[in-house]
Amino acid sequence: MAWVEGMNNRFVVIMAGGRGERFWPQSRLTRPKHLLPIVGDSAMLSQTVDRLDGLVPTKNIFVITNVEQRDAVLESCPSLLPERVIGEPVGRDTAAAVGLAALLVDHEQKDAAFALLPADHVIEDGAGFRSVLESSFEAAEKNDFLVTIGIKPTFPSTGYGYLCQGSEMEEASGRLVSKVDRFVEKPDLETAEKYLAEGGYFWNAGMFVWRPSVILSAIAKYVPGLSGGLDQLREDWSKNGSLVAAMEKVYPELEKISVDFAVMEKADGVVMLESDFDWDDVGEWPAIARHYSADENGNVFKGDGVAVDSNGNLAFAEDGHCVTLLGVKDLIVVQSGDATMVCHKDRAQEVKALAQKVSDKHPGLS
Repeated sequence: MAWVEGMNNRFVVIMAGGRGERFWPQSRLTRPKHLLPIVGDSAMLSQTVDRLDGLVPTKNIFVITNVEQRDAVLESCPSLLPERVIGEPVGRDTAAAVGLAALLVDHEQKDAAFALLPADHVIEDGAGFRSVLESSFEAAEKNDFLVTIGIKPTFPSTGYGYLCQGSEMEEASGRLVSKVDRFVEKPDLETAEKYLAEGGYFWNAGMFVWRPSVILSAIAKYVPGLSGGLDQLREDWSKNGSLVAAMEKVYPELEKISVDFAVMEKADGVVMLESDFDWDDVGEWPAIARHYSADENGNVFKGDGVAVDSNGNLAFAEDGHCVTLLGVKDLIVVQSGDATMVCHKDRAQEVKALAQKVSDKHPGLS
């Protein structure tokens, strides 16, 4: 019974406001990556919500998205309470969204601990994920910690930021809580290989647990301009009783900055728990290949396809289309609705820039 009571005192806020341009043309403004079955058979956001079953009640789950996607979020996740799905009128990056999340939870239950999670990560080991989050909640409830989760690297990734693990602070439910010595930006390959060889470096998954008072105090210390805007948002919300009206008035003026750069890279009291669950943020098309079987020539198909004298390709098709490959290698071919993209795997990180150029010339395809 105590465990159930503890669940009711804990909250989760899911960040689901991105456009997912790295997965164009399947991902569009009105149906971004987190609302698509990029990996698996259901939307990534739906998988994230399902993964929380047994950790917190559904009524304790908030989703922060944007106004354009709010209806689609509710359609994708009908178990969510509509009043818990909050649409930002404009995007102001993650620090503003984190501050908003803290206000939402604090308004619901004074200084209750909450986890802040991305909407679109792939985690197969739901039980392991919930276990690490349980320990993270305990650490955040007992101390004025800014808790983050470090992912043990399985290869020398140049696409993720890293956490440098410091000294041991304490234990939470038998798990080691360590100081984070520093946040490290995405490294080059040589540096990433060095991190793996040395140990003590973990991928930064962007998953956090803290109490509203702790994160809001850190924002006040390191981003006072944003803190003042959040205070105004709270005041206007309290005065007129409408969060939507308060956000429409205040949100466009909030400082636009990421929470890592604004707070986490500077703050004291940042700690980490090491994960023991699988994790992939599937940040670009080539990552899909890690989750599907390849043919004898290394070609991966999601949807219908045929390959002849072709090697190492990734092909995606929807709506009954068939992608055919002849005499090509290391290509990404994506057919989705009214657009098709072909690019070399080595250029996958440039898909976002391509999507933006397409949007400029053909707005209907964004």
